[in-house]
Amino acid sequence: MNAMIDRLNIGLVSYLNARPLYFGLQNRLPGARLVFDLPSRLAARMEAGELDLALIPSVEFLRGIPRHDYFALPGACIATRSAVRSVKLLSQLPLTSIRTLALDEGSRTSQALCRIWLESVHAVRPQSIVELPIGTPAEESAADAVLVIGDRAMRIDESRYHTVVDMGKAWNRWTGLPFVFAVWAARPREGIDWDLLTTELVRCRDDGLRHAGEIAAEFAPRLGLTHDECLGYLTKNLNYFLGEPELAGLKLFAAKAEALGLVPERCDVVFHRSRDLACRD
Repeated sequence: MNAMIDRLNIGLVSYLNARPLYFGLQNRLPGARLVFDLPSRLAARMEAGELDLALIPSVEFLRGIPRHDYFALPGACIATRSAVRSVKLLSQLPLTSIRTLALDEGSRTSQALCRIWLESVHAVRPQSIVELPIGTPAEESAADAVLVIGDRAMRIDESRYHTVVDMGKAWNRWTGLPFVFAVWAARPREGIDWDLLTTELVRCRDDGLRHAGEIAAEFAPRLGLTHDECLGYLTKNLNYFLGEPELAGLKLFAAKAEALGLVPERCDVVFHRSRDLACRD
């Protein structure tokens, strides 16, 4: 193992949806420092230079390209080609009546996706947008609509709301493309064998998917979900392969986000060119 790789500071997300991507990572990189935090906070720590590599929201990756020369490692990501279940817009009113919007602070990619979809599909630009703190229940928000993400979105009582939108399904129906929520983003650093690191991360992903049943058994009790619900989420709702359709979806998201001023202008999607890894359809 490359000694520099073994000393990396790596940011990880503790959500169920991220678990397969770093399954066994500590064993593969025993000297690496693994840091767990919310996706948005990992992005802030990346920007501060505290992390060399992190699983961060796609929108933060896009913002970091011109500011810090971020690039993404190919092969693995968190994406969906249909309903995602863990990113939901909960509206007390018909969508066209939304004037105030609360956005879960946990993922800025989902925040951007929600705003892009509301404006582009429903011509809705809320007059007031606030963040919903990670510990605040959605039902306590006074906003017309609330975006919730992560494990708590899977436990929501949807009967309380006028309209519930699964944002993964909404994006797919609108564009015909997958949506990429998070990527492995890296900062340039000399001496790192990025090809080797990419290979190790892909192996972690493959091991994680082979052990999806174990991961589901671990998370189901703490989330209040059944084993089958967790397993279906990992194996049917989510897609961990960064193929050509996912790249196309990510590039379209970048263009839509740029049009709304959510990412810098001319923000090109930059990936490390791995010697050995080809995109998977």
